[in-house]
Amino acid sequence: MEQKIPSRTALRVAMRRAMHQIADTPPLVLDDSYALQLLPREAAAEVEAKENAHHPVSSSMRAFMVARSRFAEDEFAAAVERGVRQYVLLGAGLDTFAWRHPFREQGVEIFEVDHPATQTWKRGLVEQAGMPEPAATRYVAVDFERQSLAGRLIECGFDLSRPAFFTWLGVVPYLTREAFRSTLAFLAENSVGSGLVFDYSLPREALAENERVFLDFLAARVAQAGEPFRLFFLPEEVRSELQSSGWRVTKDLDGVAIHDAFFRGRSDGLALRGRAGHLVSARK
Repeated sequence: MEQKIPSRTALRVAMRRAMHQIADTPPLVLDDSYALQLLPREAAAEVEAKENAHHPVSSSMRAFMVARSRFAEDEFAAAVERGVRQYVLLGAGLDTFAWRHPFREQGVEIFEVDHPATQTWKRGLVEQAGMPEPAATRYVAVDFERQSLAGRLIECGFDLSRPAFFTWLGVVPYLTREAFRSTLAFLAENSVGSGLVFDYSLPREALAENERVFLDFLAARVAQAGEPFRLFFLPEEVRSELQSSGWRVTKDLDGVAIHDAFFRGRSDGLALRGRAGHLVSARK
């Protein structure tokens, strides 16, 4: 991502979450009443036009993005039941969980981590929309080329001695392997009981021909936006990487499992097509 420009992919993800609110039939996979409100005006107008909303490629991408947010939030809800009270969103983008979550009485603290340019942009959109600053939420701006994630979190009140839950959505494919491993190692420094959710994609050679075509198309688009894909995994590689960093995989859902969990039986045609994207949950 360019230093002074907010993430373009974060905007497209937020637009797809907003589209889900108005183009798909209830019950929604992700019920997010703030998604459309937080968008820039031009992006909101594009979403409201619903152009190509039900094209198979567009709806499948939307399905994956709302499913991964729902998966992360469900896993965090289970972590709260286990006593976790720190929730860290790595690459928060325009996520709205801080306004929506039901855990205020439990004393949950939320740490939104993102690049300074993206975070400044988001906070401007919050003000523009007339939304209140979310309670018990701390913005952790990190320039990863110059600052330490651990240092910035601690500066913002994060407690390494207490368990935490980390979501890392829409980030891993853009990392180098070294950055992926160093982040996992830091996250593993947190106390026993911590949790982690992230998504990853299978490498091109593991996909069917039609899925390769779609991956090539998507890779070209994100590269053009200055945020190219770099990192892909096979499931056994993910399990090995996590184990080496002190994490234990509890779930690794492929496309079929994601579809069965969130889209089976829907009447509106919203469905996950293909098996490239995976969702992982891990525990310390």
